[in-house]
Amino acid sequence: MIHIPVLLNEAIEALQVKPGGWYVDCTVGAGGHAAAILEQGGQVLGIDIDSQAIEMARARLFPYGQRAILINEDFANLEEICSRSGFHPVSGILFDLGMSSLQLTNTRRGFSFQHEAPLNMRFNPSQELTAATIVNTFPEEELASIIKRYGEERRSKEIARSIVANRPLNTTLELAALVARAVGIRGRIHPATKTFQALRIAVNQELERLKAALKQAVNILEVGSRLVVISFHSLEDRLVKDYFRRESQDCLCPPQTPVCICGHHATLKLITKRVVTPSRAEVLANPRSRSAKMRVAEHI
Repeated sequence: MIHIPVLLNEAIEALQVKPGGWYVDCTVGAGGHAAAILEQGGQVLGIDIDSQAIEMARARLFPYGQRAILINEDFANLEEICSRSGFHPVSGILFDLGMSSLQLTNTRRGFSFQHEAPLNMRFNPSQELTAATIVNTFPEEELASIIKRYGEERRSKEIARSIVANRPLNTTLELAALVARAVGIRGRIHPATKTFQALRIAVNQELERLKAALKQAVNILEVGSRLVVISFHSLEDRLVKDYFRRESQDCLCPPQTPVCICGHHATLKLITKRVVTPSRAEVLANPRSRSAKMRVAEHI
C-alpha cells in the first residue's frame, strides 16, 4: 500500500517553501511531504523515530542526493539533532503526526485491529515498552486512567476491569474482541478504537514528545519562518492550539494582575485562526485524512 501524504498542497503552501531554504520534516515517514519540499527546491532534514520509515524515505528521496538528510531519532530531541547536523536556523518546520498506511497494515506492528498481530504499537522497534506490557502488567486503576486520559473513553473502568480479568492478552484481535464484549457495539466506530489510541499514545509517549519538540521549534526557526502541525485527534490538536495561543501572547499574567510580572514575550504569530481540514475531494480519495487538522504559526 502506498502512503498518501495528508494536506500535502496546504502544508507546502503554509511552509512558503523557497529554493535553497532549509526545512525540517519532524515525522518524515515515507517521505511524501519531504519530496514535495525538495521538488520546490528546498533542502530537508527528515527525522523519524521509526527505523523502517527512515528506510522507506531513504529509497524515495534518493534521487535528491545530499539535499535530503535523514535521521533515525526522536523529534523530542529536535534542537540537538539540528545543532549536531549543522542544520539551523531553518526556514520551516513540519509535523505530520498521523500514522502511515504502511505502519497500520504491517501485521508485526500491532497498531490496528483489522488483522491478527502481537500487541506491539511501538514507533521505535527497539524500545522496551509495548502495548502488551501495559495490558498485561499495569494495575487496573492505571489502565483505566490511560484509557480515559489518552482515549477519552467514558467506559474506561469497565474496559480495564475486563482486561485484568482476562489476562494475558497477546494479540490485537483478542483485545479488540474483549473491549467489544465489555462495552457493546454501537454505531459505525469499533468500540476498541479509543482503547487502541490510548495504548498507542501511552506506549510512545506521544503527547510528552510533542510538547518537548514544540518548545524547541522556535529556537531554530528563522524570523518569519513557519511552524506547521498536522494532527489527527483532539488531544494533539488541543495541545498545539494551546501552545500556539500561549506563544502568540506578550503577557500570560492572570487578568486581575495590575502590572505584568511574567516577563513573557510572544514568539509566534497565528497564521491560521481556524484549523485547516482536508477538502471533500481529499477525504473521498483518502478516507484516512478525514480527521486531519492543520495549524500554522510564524516565528516573530
